[in-house]
Amino acid sequence: MSFVDSDPVIEHRLGCSIRAYFEREGEEAFRDIEEQVIDELTHSHDGVLSTGGGSVLRPANRERLRARCHVIYLHSVPEDLYRRLRHDVNRPLLQVADPMKRLRELYALRDPLYRECAHFVIETGRPSVASLVNMILMQLELAGLVAPPAA
Repeated sequence: MSFVDSDPVIEHRLGCSIRAYFEREGEEAFRDIEEQVIDELTHSHDGVLSTGGGSVLRPANRERLRARCHVIYLHSVPEDLYRRLRHDVNRPLLQVADPMKRLRELYALRDPLYRECAHFVIETGRPSVASLVNMILMQLELAGLVAPPAA
């Protein structure tokens, strides 16, 4: 399947990094562009679409994703996210004195929104990428959305 990540599409449209745009224009202006891109991608892209973590904050995004896609929420607890992201300097919302506290706040706000638009919830924990892919494929096969592999 083809794959597109909305963040590089947004950055191409902005002509700069998301972090730079965030700092210059603020979160609301960024979310406006993100909403336009998600609307376009959910209409035009046929394959896997990866969205930014805050894309679920806008009701229009949740509605479009739920109606136009098969949404898979890769659920991670804040502690696992912190372990993966603690050295990432490109995430504007985590450039704070206490990123763990910020991750917990974001999780409390976003988890119910992710669940609202998700068709499937996959617990990520610490398995390998291959294991996660297999869990996703099994869910899609059980739902009749992809054919099981030939024997």
